[in-house]
Amino acid sequence: MSTAFVLSGGGSLGAVQVGMLQALAERGIAPDLLVGTSAGAVNAAWVATRGMSAVSLGDLAGLWTGLQRRDVFPVSARHALLAMVGRRAALCSDSGLRELVLAHIGIDDVAEAAVPLHVVATDLLSGEGVLVSHGSVVDAVLASAAIPGVFPPVTIAGQHLVDGGVAQCGGVSEAVDLGASEIYVLPAGYPCALDSAPTSALAVAVQALTLLIEQRLIVEVARFGGAATIKVLPPLCPLAISAADFGHAAELVDRGHRDTATWLDEGGVGLAAPERFLSLHRHRTRATARLR
Repeated sequence: MSTAFVLSGGGSLGAVQVGMLQALAERGIAPDLLVGTSAGAVNAAWVATRGMSAVSLGDLAGLWTGLQRRDVFPVSARHALLAMVGRRAALCSDSGLRELVLAHIGIDDVAEAAVPLHVVATDLLSGEGVLVSHGSVVDAVLASAAIPGVFPPVTIAGQHLVDGGVAQCGGVSEAVDLGASEIYVLPAGYPCALDSAPTSALAVAVQALTLLIEQRLIVEVARFGGAATIKVLPPLCPLAISAADFGHAAELVDRGHRDTATWLDEGGVGLAAPERFLSLHRHRTRATARLR
């Protein structure tokens, strides 16, 4: 049996996956291969190179809790103005994310990972999903996390690549194609209980992408359930934290750990039709109730 972990994207909500990984590790569940998309690519690269020991995952939790939005999305008025007049391809530079990967992922080539690592990106011209399994690990992660309009595309082997969440795949099909017979899906999820819609360009873009990623996962989990045993870990619900808000990582790690531990111990991963646990919905808040 070959076990794959599929880690989806979700901006700052990628911190949830750290808690999920901790709960899995405590029960002796480890991957034979990893497929990561966007924020999930960062976590997948960490596990592929540093393993799933308590110390390693504790360090990963520390990395997430120490992040601030400007570390990942360094917005500047000058850069934004140049983007508006066509002198830049995106609102933000990817320099902050590049520095994070360089500092914390201890390999140069994706193929050097101790656990086979595969990163999902999207061809900007064709819209097709691209699986990066060798070459620069920094370029691979940056390509997978290149939210269109927010980060610039990354060129790999002549292809202009953007965030893997845009492709018509969520990582599950790739895991099946790679021979996985058992697949754990670690969704970063999306904020289903926001009081109001995001208002900044950055928050709107990240929110829209998290919804798209969730839709892709729902379709893939349902489609490939007969090709492999798919075990979906529960996204946090209700969740009122924007995927562009990096101020709640400790809470996200803790909730991800606690909810996943309960889910595993109660046999949630064995329930039928696991795609239903990813269903899109929105909770009525006091603010929305007043509008009705």
